[in-house]
Amino acid sequence: MPRFVLEYLEGGAGDEATLSRERAAFADWRFMPHQLVDVADRTLEAPILGKIAPIPAVVAPTGLNGLFRRRGDILLAQAAAKAGIPFTQSTMSNERMEDVAVVPGLRHWWQLYIFGPDEIWQELLRRAETCGVEALALTTNAQIFGNREWDARTRISRSMPSPATLFDAARHPRWAAMTLSRGMPVFRNVIDFVPKERRSFFDSAFWIREQMPQSLSWRDVAKIRQRWRGPFLLKGLLNLEDVRRALDSGVDGVILGSHGGRQADWAISALDLLPQAREIVGDRFAPMMSGGIRRGTDLLKALALGADAVLAGRAPLYGLCAAGAGGAACALELLREEALDEMGQLGAVSRADLTPELLVSAHQGFRPASK
Repeated sequence: MPRFVLEYLEGGAGDEATLSRERAAFADWRFMPHQLVDVADRTLEAPILGKIAPIPAVVAPTGLNGLFRRRGDILLAQAAAKAGIPFTQSTMSNERMEDVAVVPGLRHWWQLYIFGPDEIWQELLRRAETCGVEALALTTNAQIFGNREWDARTRISRSMPSPATLFDAARHPRWAAMTLSRGMPVFRNVIDFVPKERRSFFDSAFWIREQMPQSLSWRDVAKIRQRWRGPFLLKGLLNLEDVRRALDSGVDGVILGSHGGRQADWAISALDLLPQAREIVGDRFAPMMSGGIRRGTDLLKALALGADAVLAGRAPLYGLCAAGAGGAACALELLREEALDEMGQLGAVSRADLTPELLVSAHQGFRPASK
């Protein structure tokens, strides 16, 4: 793939300290395996928002998937349906939600960005209800765009890529054939809200970004909760006080996360916050997390520290880039297979066995996480 595509997939904000912390946080924990346990019949089956899934994982919302593969959102949805887990479609996706909704066997979630007047999100929610969307996830940490320096380097103006970017893209004809055979991707779910003179690829992205209100608050959460009847999640929390407030906001769960390290720099990771967040919410609603999930061992660590489920973004995108729907499905299957294999190594048979007692912290003298 061209460099600008890889940077969009891999990059973070600022010094990319938050991005780095997402992975480093998992390395801070080590397992204490049990032996002499019958692990012949292992399972990761667990409920996600009340419905059993083969593995407690969700495909995270990622925008502009059409930059990796044409019809990227539909291909990811197909992979998620094959794995039996939810797919979260982004407001900034490149396929209409109505087209994604008809993927057979799909658990369809919708990620909501607030921008422009209330009529926009209200219309998106109306369409989501009509499509049978199962759950809504409001992103809370993207109203001010992160300092993504790699993005600015690829352009000489808002709407014009640099000559170096164009030259590099021209050196990747296979990528162009897989993605640009029908032109640049379009933000199909929101393009009708964009002024006609600003509907080009880059200009529409900047226009939408300019319409995101920096006044987003708990009042907006209350308005959306009143409007949306299904499960409602707040995505992007990284502060325990916000988790406490969420308990009384009427939502059904939170997704701890840093937006893939692409927003606030030098922030903690979701995994850092997870044990205390679980202690706060107890069983009152679902705590989930996103960020840094690459291996089955990452999934197990998150579950042991209190997550009901994890959201994986880059991992299935790597598969999508490599081999479309089949590649994304392979990436999800690798997560499942690795996790089940590691459960056998740990002496764990089911989700109930994945407790803090299995972990020790490198920063606490390898003391058990539960102490």
